[in-house]
Amino acid sequence: MKLYLAPGAPSPLRVELMLKYKDVELDTEMVDLRNGAQMRPEFRQINPRCTVPTLILDDGTCLTEVIAITQFLDSLYPNPPAFGTTAQERAEVVNWMHKIFVDGFMAAAEALRNSSPAMKNRAMPGPVDIPQIPELAQRGLQRLRTFFSSLDQGLEGREYLVGNSLSQADIDAFVITDFAGWVKVKPTEEQKNLLAWKARVESKLG
Repeated sequence: MKLYLAPGAPSPLRVELMLKYKDVELDTEMVDLRNGAQMRPEFRQINPRCTVPTLILDDGTCLTEVIAITQFLDSLYPNPPAFGTTAQERAEVVNWMHKIFVDGFMAAAEALRNSSPAMKNRAMPGPVDIPQIPELAQRGLQRLRTFFSSLDQGLEGREYLVGNSLSQADIDAFVITDFAGWVKVKPTEEQKNLLAWKARVESKLG
């Protein structure tokens, strides 16, 4: 089994922090996104989608989505659990992860990829060049602010997003609170639930 990550990139970081939380080390190779290593023929043979994280299983199966990678690793290394301990908690974790990805990560990526000069013609990840649309950058910023408001409301009266302990949903949400800073969006002082939760998660993840 081999895991491909990229230094500082938000989606790989979701997997890295899970492994850190579980105190698990895997055979890992870093992919230099800044120099386009994900687009080179040798990596395309590993993952034709040209994205990280990528997990290659012992039988050659290629997992390319964080939700699949983290669920698989949680089943191999169940302690401490990252997807809850009951069927309902597992469903709630996945439910939150999907919302965080669509409303948080995709919104931040929309803002970044449609505004950054370094990402000209790279408005979407993957092997196909796609031009930027500046209006989508503004929409992404609006979606991201709305997401933080929703996340703050979801944390009302709760220490963690699901159950009484940290889960992959918390890890994902923690990463997006930092990734949003790439487009100069941060939780506001009024979002006290979110700020207190972030400090709590940070203390758990070290």
